[in-house]
Amino acid sequence: MFNDLKNKSIVVTGASSGIGWYCVEALCAEGARVLAIGRNEAQLRALKDKTACDIVVADLAQQAGLDLVERELGEVDGLVNCAGLALLEPATEVTADAFDQMMAVNARAAALMSRIVARRMIDQGRGGAIVNVSSQASLASLNDHLGYSASKAAMDAMTRVQCAEWGPHNIRVNSVNPTVTLTPMAKVGWSDPVKAEGMLSRIPLHRFAEPEEVVQPILFLLSQASSMISGIVLPIDGGFTAG
Repeated sequence: MFNDLKNKSIVVTGASSGIGWYCVEALCAEGARVLAIGRNEAQLRALKDKTACDIVVADLAQQAGLDLVERELGEVDGLVNCAGLALLEPATEVTADAFDQMMAVNARAAALMSRIVARRMIDQGRGGAIVNVSSQASLASLNDHLGYSASKAAMDAMTRVQCAEWGPHNIRVNSVNPTVTLTPMAKVGWSDPVKAEGMLSRIPLHRFAEPEEVVQPILFLLSQASSMISGIVLPIDGGFTAG
């Protein structure tokens, strides 16, 4: 579908599960050369066996993990910041530890990974595309999501700044903001009909997203099909944030 992604070098963080895993599969199917980064070595090796992607086992919340990625990184045309952490707490029970962990993974790691990649793109001189995988939680209130929402709102703010600063180098930066996406883990987490209906009642399409419904917009934003799109925050939420 996105033929120009063939032979492009794309980095995907958070690749050992969830949306990141599906992004790697889809990019490899398009013929891209993919570097998959994650913390779960067994899962990354399974992904490598399935797709022939390259892998780096690294914790991007730690400087050592970022240093390892920078050493392993070759040429790069695109980045998908998909590494994420959700530790849900009521606003009256927010803990410093959970808040700090989410900011470290969801915001700081994405900022520092983007810095590494953008510097490489600037040195290469041919531009590129970065997609930050944010959340509907940055755009609307969700109970127990204070820390998570704050970290994803930070990611959206970073997208706008990165767009402005790196645009002159022909680097496009965009956010996608999915609703609940039915990865294997989410299917278990949202299997309770009562819990699910509480969210579905706020989604005009009255369903959750399938992984490919999030992955395809990400590939679009990485491709030349979106060559004049930068700095957007794109809800993929069946209308949740329209109300």
